[in-house]
Amino acid sequence: METTAELAARFDERAATYDDSAMHRGLAQAVADFVRLGAVRDLLDVGTGTGLVLRSLPSGPWRLAGVDLSAGMIAVARAALPSADFEVGDATHLDASDGSYDVVTCSTVLHLVPDPAAAMREWRRVLRPGGCVIVASFADDSPGRHGRGGPEAHAPFGSPEALGRLGEASGFIVDRVAEWQQEDADGTPEYRCLIAEFVPAEP
Repeated sequence: METTAELAARFDERAATYDDSAMHRGLAQAVADFVRLGAVRDLLDVGTGTGLVLRSLPSGPWRLAGVDLSAGMIAVARAALPSADFEVGDATHLDASDGSYDVVTCSTVLHLVPDPAAAMREWRRVLRPGGCVIVASFADDSPGRHGRGGPEAHAPFGSPEALGRLGEASGFIVDRVAEWQQEDADGTPEYRCLIAEFVPAEP
């Protein structure tokens, strides 16, 4: 697995063109649409990249924040959504107090994290009572999941059952799961993703 510095450098190189991807934009919108915003005051997007998920949310009274290893990505995010709080940092070691957020979102990042369950436990730490974590991941049968790390890197997040096991390992249960699919101009599936809401398990 890449070092933190190597990962940050790779995404720095992609920052200027990241938003050109229809998949990135479409999945970000699907994640934003999946969030139940009713009582949300504060929302954090980890591995935020250029802030696409936050930028896809409707305007509202909530405070938006994002964290990413890549300074290049964060620079794009700040320019595109100056009302949000963006910072360069490690999504597995958050610079945030306990109980700071109502929702934590994370889109197609967990396969890059050395210990996903530990990362999820860190996100649970910053949740308020009644809060949730929303994760998007490539499905096992997604044609486009052959990217960084290959299918084996995505397998721990590629099915509802796998997501359930991740929840058990990190103190969550899966409350709901939706599917999102992108097709090419001929209607052929290019990507299929799962979007899951995790809520803390009872102590």
